[in-house]
Amino acid sequence: MPDDPVVPETPDGAAASPFGDPRSADEAARQRLREAFLRPSRGQLIVGVLLAVLGFAAITQVRTNTTDNTYAGYREQDLVDVLSGLSDTSQRAQTQINQLEASRRRLEQNRQAQSAALEAAQKQAEELSILAGWVPATGPGIRLTVTEGPRPVDVNSVLDTIEELRSAGAEAMQVNGKVRIVAQSAIEPAPGGLTIDGTLVTSPYVFDAIGDPHTLSGALELVDGPIAQFKNDAGATVDLQSLDSLDITAVRQPTTPQYAQAP
Repeated sequence: MPDDPVVPETPDGAAASPFGDPRSADEAARQRLREAFLRPSRGQLIVGVLLAVLGFAAITQVRTNTTDNTYAGYREQDLVDVLSGLSDTSQRAQTQINQLEASRRRLEQNRQAQSAALEAAQKQAEELSILAGWVPATGPGIRLTVTEGPRPVDVNSVLDTIEELRSAGAEAMQVNGKVRIVAQSAIEPAPGGLTIDGTLVTSPYVFDAIGDPHTLSGALELVDGPIAQFKNDAGATVDLQSLDSLDITAVRQPTTPQYAQAP
């Protein structure tokens, strides 16, 4: 029978463990734990970051789940009342929107009507200003030049010329480029020529008229018309031109009626 193994004794007389000193093993374990905390490996760092992210997500989920819901504690009737109030408010808001839209449409229609009325009024004012001789005018027309012969030009021949041109649709007329002919124009004989609205004009008499050139020319060339009268009565030389563009530059100053009033 073999002899029992001899167990060595420690310096203090206690028997030594065949597996080594347990205190040395604990100290080694603690040393390894300290080194792991002080000098973590790459894998340990990754695990730590993942744990931190999971912890943050868990906290956020808990806070979200615990958020107070304003209507969570309402009874069914309370919720019905709330919905009814929201519906009424929405209806009132829609009614106000419809009213505002209708007002906008009315204002837009009024604006368009006012714009059209203003445009028509401006156009009428321009037309009346031309007829009244207050502004210059440009357009197609005729130019009649009458040069006196052995006898002076008769006032009646000048009046007949103006009337024929008006009847033929002349919209603006002037004589010698300095006197505008309008409905109130007065023509009188004067030494050396004629007086039109107080302005002396002399031969050659140049009548400019804006209108349809063909119609105006036809009115002057009638048998026993103005051209024939100038030639036969005064022995004058007459030249008639049809022009595509003619400028009427003479104007009259606006006057206030002394007797006539609008009804």
